[in-house]
Amino acid sequence: MWFDNYFFSRPAIALTVVTCLTACAGSGIEKASPAGLSPRPLPMLGAVILKAPVLSFNDTGLSVSDGVTRNGLWAVDSPGMDWEFSLDQGATWTRGIGSSFEVTGDGAKMIWVRARDDAGNRSEIVRVNCVLDTTAPAALGVADQTEGVTLSLKLSGIEPGARWEYSLDEQHSWAVGQCTALGILGNSLSRIWLRQVDLAGNASGAQAFDLQNPSLMAHEASGNPLQPSILTPGLQTYLIHGEVVRGDADYVRWDIPRGQKVLSIKLVQYESQEAMASYALQRNTVFDAGEDVSRMWVYGHMGARQLGRNVLANIPKSQLGEGAMTLRVQQTGPLPTQYAIEVVLAPAD
Repeated sequence: MWFDNYFFSRPAIALTVVTCLTACAGSGIEKASPAGLSPRPLPMLGAVILKAPVLSFNDTGLSVSDGVTRNGLWAVDSPGMDWEFSLDQGATWTRGIGSSFEVTGDGAKMIWVRARDDAGNRSEIVRVNCVLDTTAPAALGVADQTEGVTLSLKLSGIEPGARWEYSLDEQHSWAVGQCTALGILGNSLSRIWLRQVDLAGNASGAQAFDLQNPSLMAHEASGNPLQPSILTPGLQTYLIHGEVVRGDADYVRWDIPRGQKVLSIKLVQYESQEAMASYALQRNTVFDAGEDVSRMWVYGHMGARQLGRNVLANIPKSQLGEGAMTLRVQQTGPLPTQYAIEVVLAPAD
């Protein structure tokens, strides 16, 4: 859940320290001094300034430096000294126990902590701010729409600052989506799970979307390199999925519009008794490179060991922009291979 009115003066555990001297009246009694020596007053009760404690906490969520967290536990490092904390700007103080304390109740928090001793001495007050959010966001709204040969899942109800994620392995792992829609082209995936994660790191309930529903179009990618299947433009996250075997390659094309770039291309699912299949990309509206690798933009093997690897990681940014791109996926072995490849576009730098 997002809170509109909060503040955090410095990132995460970089704490704002303000000197606050504790003024306490002394009550010592002067004693007669030996002959020839000037009188020395006793130290005033509470006149010693102790070393301030150090605070730290686990800033959960999408940023580890914004102070928005779902974890209200604060660690206190105050070696050899007692300490106390206040949640009402010093109106009341609670004596600390051990090396931590926990704040509760969602909302903005202003936390004061200082060292203390039984003689009335205090340290400077350490002041920190955070926003505690332990409430999970609502589930995403999902509406499907067929555009050309692409199934588009339009997502709604995303909280400000939150992100949406998808899972292809029954929620064992999650991938982050871009924009507010997911474009899907292929015929091998059976189900996809969707959820959102808010700024503090709370995840909504996950929803399953049935990709094998008879009412939806499952498009098998083209086997013709000169007539590839074309992804619908206007989205930023795409999933291309299918099944290939020797002699039956898949060809899919997408167009990167002006002002955009292709951010990453990753294999996100691979199921086969064959150890590897292969991929190749050509910066063209068709795939007419054949087996001439000098005409391919990038190419290589793909298998379980390549899951999650961005095949464009070493491509200069200047080459990732506007233009057509055609992908070929093929298996030279006799056993079928099911795959899913994620393509993510983003605004150009």
